[in-house]
Amino acid sequence: MTDEKDKNPRSGQQSRDDLRRLLAAKQARKLRAMEHRGHSAWFGLGMFGLVGWSVAIPAVALTALGVWIDARHAGPYSWTLMLLVIGVGLGCVNAWIWISRERRDIETERREPPQEDTHDHD
Repeated sequence: MTDEKDKNPRSGQQSRDDLRRLLAAKQARKLRAMEHRGHSAWFGLGMFGLVGWSVAIPAVALTALGVWIDARHAGPYSWTLMLLVIGVGLGCVNAWIWISRERRDIETERREPPQEDTHDHD
């Protein structure tokens, strides 16, 4: 009875290449886990804080501008309210762009094929 390797000499090379890819992927996952080891629940809460500040700062700044405009130039429209809404909108867009960029970076890092060693170690 002949073994499958005897029938197809390339199957041995292919299985070694598959094993190399599998080991490289495992090693890349371990390295990524080691890089992000310090990320704990506090890291996640800090991220929420950054998102909150990215909304709050434009909202507060534009609201303060609106209060100043209303105090100087009284009119039929409330600049404070209009600029508050615009500030919250700008802050939300800012947070959305920032989160999208972070997510894209994380997904790219996960999809990147591991760097294979080009040297033949047979």
